[in-house]
Amino acid sequence: METLKRKIIDEGRLLDGHILKVDNFLNHQIDVRLMNDIGQAFAERFAGTRIDKILTIEASGIAVAAIASQYFGFVPVVFGKKTQSLNLDAEAFESEVYSYTKQTSYKVRVSKRYLQPGEQVLIIDDFLANGAAASGLIDIVRQAGAEPVGVGIVIEKGFQPGRSKIEAHGIRVESLAIIKSFDDNKVHFA
Repeated sequence: METLKRKIIDEGRLLDGHILKVDNFLNHQIDVRLMNDIGQAFAERFAGTRIDKILTIEASGIAVAAIASQYFGFVPVVFGKKTQSLNLDAEAFESEVYSYTKQTSYKVRVSKRYLQPGEQVLIIDDFLANGAAASGLIDIVRQAGAEPVGVGIVIEKGFQPGRSKIEAHGIRVESLAIIKSFDDNKVHFA
């Protein structure tokens, strides 16, 4: 997706040569026009696939998933919660996930009321690097007896093993921008 790549080049920042900061348009401040284009791009990539629900993880995936939903017939968006809360149902699917950027593990939880056996679930997230978040969400979908029909990623670090981990589950991955490297402190796309 060329508009996304251009935005990454123009407005993204590299920290320590390996962390891409895109908080000014994707995961802190949101460029809604770009999000709309991203939603349309996911709809094109997954055209012809039955989608009953979209699953993401809080917090950065929520905006992307919610806007994408309108292009899938306004299907419900469910998001995994990273923290235990009094208002989260006791009956929940959970999976342990390691966050590279936060350098910690946490349990992602989804109420059993929101994922049902037989549902076709599209997983959407902002980044794919090592594949921990997506793998955790795939695990939750399968615990529910639902079917993960694909993983849609806004930005993939193609030089990390996330894609191969997801594809090893037999699940299709569609990434809108794939980064080949951060050589010379610059973003290089695949």
